[in-house]
Amino acid sequence: NLARLFKAAKDQGFGVFISPHYLYPHDQAWQFGGAVEKMMLEGKEFWRPGPLSLTGFSGSGADWLDRFKPFIEDDKTVVVSPHKVYSPRCNDLVLQLRKRRIDKVILAGMMANLCVESHLRELLEQGFEVAVVKDATAAPRHPQLGDGYKAAVINFGFLANAVLTTDDAVKVMG
Repeated sequence: NLARLFKAAKDQGFGVFISPHYLYPHDQAWQFGGAVEKMMLEGKEFWRPGPLSLTGFSGSGADWLDRFKPFIEDDKTVVVSPHKVYSPRCNDLVLQLRKRRIDKVILAGMMANLCVESHLRELLEQGFEVAVVKDATAAPRHPQLGDGYKAAVINFGFLANAVLTTDDAVKVMG
């Protein structure tokens, strides 16, 4: 479904913004963190050798999935500075949107209950109108922590200006 959203956005001339999550060796010095932060650091998910290095990036957990590369690696997609924990509060997503006078956002992506929900909350609090595409998000089901997707979808309904399916979002963009 994410590929369908990318295609519809590109075909209709919508801006596409990527808020990546990268971790670097200096992040290993963190003295505390939540359960998923610890898992990401221990598993070296979204790992890069440094903020200015792309060594080992291709094919790593920090790289884009191959099926999305044509949509992301063009001359129009904006890849904002990385977020460290979950929200865009510490990156330049809001700045990039505001400088383009964009005030409506269609949100999708991975870690529905953490990154997507945190981006949703921050964008709403910054005054954006935000629709979430619930079937173009993903979240873990963890044996002890629970079903992240189910938790996210409930909160999307409470928070978002709209909760859409991919079919609905493609129609709205068309």
